[in-house]
Amino acid sequence: MSTSEKKNNQYDAAQIQVLEGLEAVRKRPGMYIGTTGPRGLHHLVYEIVDNSIDEALAGFCKKIDVTINEDNSITVIDDGRGMPVDAHPKLKIPAVEVIHTVLHAGGKFGGGGYKVSGGLHGVGASVVNALSTRMIVEIERNGNLYKIEFERGKTSKPLEIVGESKHTGSITTFWPDPEIFEETEYDFETLQHRLREMAFLTKGIKITLEDKRPGQKKKEVYHYEGGLREFVKYLNNNKDAIHPDIFYFEFMEKDHEVEVAMQYTDRYNELILSYANNINTIEGGTHMAGFKSALTRVFNDYAKKNNLLKDGDSLSGEDVREGLSAVVSVKLTQPQFEGQTKAKLGNSEMRGFVETSTAENLMAFLEEHPQEAAAILNKCLSASRAREAARKARALVRRQTALQGLSLPGKLADCSEKDPSLSEIFLVEGDSAGGSAKQGRDRKRQAVLPLRGKILNVEKARQDKMLNSEEIKNMITAFGCGIGDEFDVSKLRYHKIIIMTDADVDGAHIRTLLLTFFYRYMTPLIEGGYVYAAQPPLFQDKQGKNVVYTYSDKEQDKVLAEMAENNGKVEIQRYKGLGEMDFNQLWETTMDYHHRTMVQITVEDATAADEIFTTLMGDKVPPRKKFIEENAKYATLDI
Repeated sequence: MSTSEKKNNQYDAAQIQVLEGLEAVRKRPGMYIGTTGPRGLHHLVYEIVDNSIDEALAGFCKKIDVTINEDNSITVIDDGRGMPVDAHPKLKIPAVEVIHTVLHAGGKFGGGGYKVSGGLHGVGASVVNALSTRMIVEIERNGNLYKIEFERGKTSKPLEIVGESKHTGSITTFWPDPEIFEETEYDFETLQHRLREMAFLTKGIKITLEDKRPGQKKKEVYHYEGGLREFVKYLNNNKDAIHPDIFYFEFMEKDHEVEVAMQYTDRYNELILSYANNINTIEGGTHMAGFKSALTRVFNDYAKKNNLLKDGDSLSGEDVREGLSAVVSVKLTQPQFEGQTKAKLGNSEMRGFVETSTAENLMAFLEEHPQEAAAILNKCLSASRAREAARKARALVRRQTALQGLSLPGKLADCSEKDPSLSEIFLVEGDSAGGSAKQGRDRKRQAVLPLRGKILNVEKARQDKMLNSEEIKNMITAFGCGIGDEFDVSKLRYHKIIIMTDADVDGAHIRTLLLTFFYRYMTPLIEGGYVYAAQPPLFQDKQGKNVVYTYSDKEQDKVLAEMAENNGKVEIQRYKGLGEMDFNQLWETTMDYHHRTMVQITVEDATAADEIFTTLMGDKVPPRKKFIEENAKYATLDI
C-alpha cells in the first residue's frame, strides 16, 4: 500500500479540523437546519445518517440501522470504522467529543478524512447534539466499546471504555429538544422516503428502518445492488415504460464521478432528479445542464443520421425529455452549492464532464439498441408535433389577448391593486359560490375566478389538448406568467393563488385536479409558496347572539361542550358547500385576512409528489385502488 493510500485510509484525531464554536445553534436553530417544524426535526436524523453514508462512500460501511425507539428517540447504528477516540492535537480532548461539541468539526472539512462527503450543511453531529436534550454516543473501535454522553450540546459524561468489542462502528441515540421543535413526533413515512433515496444512491448499502413505538411497530429494509437502475425502476413503478432496458452508465475521472440511469414512459411529464454527493440538488445546476444538453444533442444527431427529421427541423429540449424518468448523480471533492436553498451545484467543470460522458454513452446505447432507439425517437417526434400544436394554441391565446387589449377572462372579477405582492386570486368552484365570493371580497386586493365543474386532468393530456380547455386558458390568462418552459414568475399578477372548494369529496377532487395542473405546468408556483387552499368552516353554531364557526369535528365537539354549559338552545348549521353561505359569512370565515385559515401548498420531496400525482391521476387503476385501501382509514365520511 502506498503512503498516499495509507493516508487516505487513516481516520484519526489529526484529521478532525476545528473551524468555529457551537454557541449560536440553540439561539438560531433555523440557520442550521432550515426550520424548527417537522422538516427540521427529521433533518436531525439525516445529518447522523449522512455521517454513516460518508463511511460507506469511503468504502468502510455496509450496514446502517435507524430505529425510532418507544420514547420517540432515534438510534443510528453503522458498521463503519467508528469515530476517532484519540485526543485531538489542538484541543487535547477526545476527537469524538470535538465532533459533537464544536461546530464544523469533522473529517469532511480538512480533506483528509473523506474524499467525497455528503451532509447538507456539513454541520452534522454537533448541531444534532445542540438541539437534543440528551445524546449518547457509543463507539466500537480498537477492540473496545467506548461511551460518551451529552446534554443540550454539552458533555455530561466524559468518554470512557465500558466494555470490549470485536467489531467496529458507531451507535448514536438522541432525544430531540421540545424547547426547540414545534413537535417532536417522528413520522415513519417521511424517514422512509429519504432513507430509501439514500439506499438507491449508495449502491450496495443496506439501510434498515424500524419503528418500535406502541401501535406503530414496523420494519423495512432498503438494499439495492442495482443502485440508480433500481431507483428509475421504482420511479416508473406506476407508469408504462416504452422500452424495457434502463439506460445506465457510470464514469470516473480524477476527482469526478457521474452515474446516470434513465428510461422513457408513455407519460407527458418529465421527472429528472439530480444529486451531488447524495444531496438532492432540487434547483439543478451545472451537472443537470450538462445532462440536458447531451440529451438534446444526441437525439438530434441520431434522428438526422437516420433521416427521421426533415431538413431544417430539430427536436427541442422539451421534446426529448417528454415522459423521461432519470436520475443524475455526481460525486466530487469540492462541491460548490448556490441558490436560495443551497441546492444548486455551481462547479463549472461538471457541465462539460457530465455532457461529454452522457453523450458518448447514450449514442452507443442508441446504436446498440435500434428497436429501443426507434421507440424513444417516435415519442420525441410525437412530442415535437404536439409542441407545435401547443405553440399555435398559445399564440392564439396571446393573439386574442392582444386584440382584446390585454383583456382578462370575462368571468374574472379582478382587483384594482396593481402590486402583485398585495394581490390574491380565489379560484372558486361553481357560479353560486363565485357570486358570493365576488360580493363578499375586498375589491381592492382580492380577485375571483369562478370555475365551471371539474377541470381537465392534465396527467392524461398533452399540452396542446390542455390549451383547448376553457377553464385552463382562463387561469393561464389571469395569472399572466405563462406555462411550462415559458413560465416567468416575475409576470405573476397575484402572489396568493387560493383554491376555494367545498369541504366534500367533489371539492377535494377539484382541488387535486388544480394542484396536478400547477405541479406539472407551473411548478415554480408551488415551489415559491404562491399556492394556498382555503379552509371553509364545516359548522355554524348559534346560541342567542353568540355565533361560532368551527372547521373540524374535533373543534365542533369542543364548542358544543362549552355551549352546553350555558344551557341555551344551540342552532347548528352544517355547511355542505360554499354556496350555502351568504357573502357576509363567506367573507368572515374564509376570505377575511384577519380571521381566515389557509394551508400553504409546498413540495418537499419531488419523488413523493410525482408518485402521488401519478397514482391518483394516472391511467393505472391497481395503484390507485391500493392507495385507497391503505388510506381509507384516515378518511372522514359524511354520510
